[in-house]
Amino acid sequence: MENEKLLKQLVNSDPIRNAGPTRRNVLKGMGAGAVALGAGMGLPRMAAADERALAMLTWDGYVDPRVLDGFTDQYATEVKYELHTSDPDSVNKLRAGQTKIWDIINLNNPWAREMMWPENLIVELDRARFEPYFDKMLPMFKAPYKWAMSLDEQHLLGVCQRVDTFDFVVNTDVISAEMGKDEGWDMFNNPDMKGRYGILAYDNWNIMHMCMGAGLHPFKMKTDDQVDKFEATARAWINGAKLISDDFVAINLALINGEIDMYFGGGTYSISAARMDGLKNLYHVVPKSGPADGKGGINWIELNSVVNNPTLHSKAFDWMEYILQPDTSYYVGTAGGFLLPVGQLSDPAVLAKFSKEELDSFQWDEFDYRIEHAVEYDVVPDYNRLYDIYTAALREKA
Repeated sequence: MENEKLLKQLVNSDPIRNAGPTRRNVLKGMGAGAVALGAGMGLPRMAAADERALAMLTWDGYVDPRVLDGFTDQYATEVKYELHTSDPDSVNKLRAGQTKIWDIINLNNPWAREMMWPENLIVELDRARFEPYFDKMLPMFKAPYKWAMSLDEQHLLGVCQRVDTFDFVVNTDVISAEMGKDEGWDMFNNPDMKGRYGILAYDNWNIMHMCMGAGLHPFKMKTDDQVDKFEATARAWINGAKLISDDFVAINLALINGEIDMYFGGGTYSISAARMDGLKNLYHVVPKSGPADGKGGINWIELNSVVNNPTLHSKAFDWMEYILQPDTSYYVGTAGGFLLPVGQLSDPAVLAKFSKEELDSFQWDEFDYRIEHAVEYDVVPDYNRLYDIYTAALREKA
């Protein structure tokens, strides 16, 4: 089957998968070391550039050979890396003493501002050097951008790049984009849709989306009655799913073959490569409204930060500036054939590097709409309680 051949060529990898805390990770993190309150500090001593490779703990957008080789050519410095299994797992590595290993860390929205900086795990950037780059980014990143700053807005903690929302996907041969936007998460509450949808099993995102379907703000503490609403929604959605898989290739294939008509969670990352290869009926939907401050989508961004390594590599800050250059920004946005918007797309020099087909693969024409209708991704405050309910429902389904 041509569709199957096409989709199986896609790499099963995802920079936002498992981006929220699992129960195991949260419990592990609680005992991972003392928290250093008050994060003001000087820069660590820097190692000579030729002593070792620059060490990076990251998501996959930054390990494209074009990105790594370009840095090596420009700075005569090799880069070694490890890919995350989840954001909190990597934070826990730094808590456990691996600040001595890593120079660069790349995580989603809240971790730098709310955890790594207060715990003395990262260092600040020179605002005079890096804030001018924010002026060239998409308007949402105008300095001082919330997620790039410390809570007191005095310290710059990183630079932004890949960005989008993560919501649900429909096959527009069956469900129109407008229908998805109008009905939003209630589509999964409709009894007529039972057996017609799939779940891309990214636990933390599923929990956030089930909060949306239950009419709850995912990033606010819930009452017992609200938790009961979450449980009812979680059980109904899990029991009503035709397919549950953590492999978006399998989920996309089921969508194309007519086994399902839609799935959550999903977004431009999970479908951009397929759309690039002509499967334009795969469509990322952001509801027009929802329970999160009136919004139905969830917006994530990746933030690159410099680790508080006692022998920080002398090229660590050069790496931070290197990834913001037009060529590198394009390589990051198209890394591994998985296409995503980057904050630098408002720069004409960067935008010109993307073909019309590449921009269409991640529905660039609707990017502003997606961001406008999405709440910013944050930590779910009652995650452990909701996670226990969610996993219990999965076990019962099995």
